[in-house]
Amino acid sequence: MVNPSTSDSPVKVFESYARKRALNRAESIDGDFGFLRKHAAENIEDRRQDIKRTLKDMLMLQPAHWDNEIEALDVEGQNFDLITSVLDLHAVNDLPGLLLQIRQRLKPDGLFLGAMFGGETLHQLRTTLMQTEIDLKNGVSPRVFPFADKQQMGALLQRAGYALPVIDSEIVTVTYDNMFKLMHDLRGMGETNIIAERSRKNPGKEFFMKAAEHYQKNFADADGRIEATFEIIYLIGWAPDESQQKPLKPGSAEKRLSDALNTDEIKTGDKP
Repeated sequence: MVNPSTSDSPVKVFESYARKRALNRAESIDGDFGFLRKHAAENIEDRRQDIKRTLKDMLMLQPAHWDNEIEALDVEGQNFDLITSVLDLHAVNDLPGLLLQIRQRLKPDGLFLGAMFGGETLHQLRTTLMQTEIDLKNGVSPRVFPFADKQQMGALLQRAGYALPVIDSEIVTVTYDNMFKLMHDLRGMGETNIIAERSRKNPGKEFFMKAAEHYQKNFADADGRIEATFEIIYLIGWAPDESQQKPLKPGSAEKRLSDALNTDEIKTGDKP
């Protein structure tokens, strides 16, 4: 759901006004749709608790903190010891730029903790809609967000100037009675299609019925419930500071690895 582009002029993958509209509509839908956000927030808090230092000035970053059109961070006040973001960075066009802005609002040795959807998210739905459209229309329109993976996010944190970046992820599998129940949850989360190049035409009832059959046939568990995968990538990065640990310079180690392993050292070119 992110644009992992490293271009200085990122392509407008997402329509910002459509994102705002989707979130506003989600507020009017009855139901408990915040289970993934709550789960990710709890894991972010666990990571924060692992930090054995006092973090006084903290900010929980939300879409309201940046301009939807130019994605410029709009946060009043001083810089922060900790900035967190929970499942809100996946629909950002200039993600490298926003990550840089976040880092610039951290105090020296300040911490950024983020959670975002990753590349495996909704792969079943993406495959289903793509195959159904090929079968019925001999073409494909983008209907599920493009997602970044862990390697891309690690590179983006480094590019944005974070020190000591750490990336990990988890897979959360949610089951539903059918594809329509999944799509209802996605609307309630505000995660509808906002891709700029999406088709504006309603694909019709036949399309969705065929897609539901395909999903049921190919991605149901032993109980007949369809599975929906959500990958959550967790991001940890620090604002650079002189007090942070630095990697040793090449050749500066005081002991050889062969001594630690109790083996004989073989130089390059020597036969074992």
